[in-house]
Amino acid sequence: MAESVLVDASFFVALFSRGDKHHDWAATTAERFPPPWRTCDAALSEAFHLLGAPGSRILRELLERGTVVPTFDLGDNLEPVLRLLGKYEDQAASLADACLVRMSETVSAPMLLTADSDFRVYRRHGRRVVPCTMPS
Repeated sequence: MAESVLVDASFFVALFSRGDKHHDWAATTAERFPPPWRTCDAALSEAFHLLGAPGSRILRELLERGTVVPTFDLGDNLEPVLRLLGKYEDQAASLADACLVRMSETVSAPMLLTADSDFRVYRRHGRRVVPCTMPS
């Protein structure tokens, strides 16, 4: 089992949007990988923007309860994140994507919950697959 469950904005969107095509997957995955869920500020910013007011309230409550925990410091990881952004420039990697890949390099036994298929392409520590759970 994963020691460090990392969460992408796409997972939050799928989980909190009943009409999302990946909602059932996200709900089942949330049960399989219980909180606390770690994430980065960039992924939270994306999630708040994409969810709008109704989803933002739920996400805010999860942050207040410690269910979702922002544990990544971009300032302390700026060089590796910028390298990842350069490496995946042709993929149009977002800042959140690069931060989450970097997070997967810095935590023990990571598992990323995401509906973003770009994570099939990204690599951690150069050539290692980012451990992910995503819809098939």
